[in-house]
Amino acid sequence: MFLARPLFRLMPDDTKIPFMKGGKIGIAFSIFLSIASVILAFYPGLEKGIDFRGGIVMEVRTPEPANLSALRNATGGLNLGDVGLQQFGDANTVLLRLPVQGDEAATQTAVNSVRGVLESVAPGARILRTEAVGNRVSGELFLGSLLALGISMVAMMIYIWFRFEWQFAVGAIVTLLLETTKVIGFLAVTRIEFNLTTVAAVLTIIGFSVNDKVVVYDRVRENLRKYKTMPLRELIDRSINETMNRTLGTSMTLLLSALPLALFGGDALSGFAYTMVFGIIASTSSSVFIAAPILLYLGENKLRRGAEVAAPLGGRASTR
Repeated sequence: MFLARPLFRLMPDDTKIPFMKGGKIGIAFSIFLSIASVILAFYPGLEKGIDFRGGIVMEVRTPEPANLSALRNATGGLNLGDVGLQQFGDANTVLLRLPVQGDEAATQTAVNSVRGVLESVAPGARILRTEAVGNRVSGELFLGSLLALGISMVAMMIYIWFRFEWQFAVGAIVTLLLETTKVIGFLAVTRIEFNLTTVAAVLTIIGFSVNDKVVVYDRVRENLRKYKTMPLRELIDRSINETMNRTLGTSMTLLLSALPLALFGGDALSGFAYTMVFGIIASTSSSVFIAAPILLYLGENKLRRGAEVAAPLGGRASTR
């Protein structure tokens, strides 16, 4: 039985790129970016959405292109706090943000006041949607999101630990931490709202990243059994080159799905899509230049002994 070769490959089958030569530089540069991202997360800080900041968001549709200056002056005289306005999608749609007003009655009073002002400044304006989140709810959502991120990382570490060896698990979790902090830094620099939607994007990136690393790790484990005398540095380079077509193919497929959402999905989906695009690029590069070098430095004198006896799929290699 003959297997048909694919008509198009992103890289030749006999590629021999020495990726591990840039391992130390890759790890150092990644740590630098992650530290900078953590600093940016606190100063100037993330642009928290209403989910985590609390307040009132109103989407307003005006019959003619909105006069933001007039709307800002009118709503500023209502004494409702710092009112933010911005165009949303097109010139006739405005997103209006108000700080937390207190209880439900105060929130309804503020919404009615804004509605009256809109009628006077832009007759015929319609409020398409109104969302209100209190301080307590926003705080609970924020803590819940951080907990979800933490639990997902711990679960991924446990999965890789049981499927491979502890060196693989440490390399994967350190890489995930570096990737996640860089995504947070990306959100801080681009001022994309940090809300439940972007948290979903980060969780999706974590899942994709772990899958990407498992592909490389599986090939490393196979080659450890196959080439018992090959130096680990050379073996990891060989494993990465052998899986590069699959890694790039998966990443390109996801990018082709995320880019149209980012470019044409509108404001409601752009934050999720752009976060996904950045995360896919970061995850693909980190699998090669961060996760693999960490595995090299942790397992240079230990992985060889654990790979001499073949392990069943999904289990640890015997070290007896």
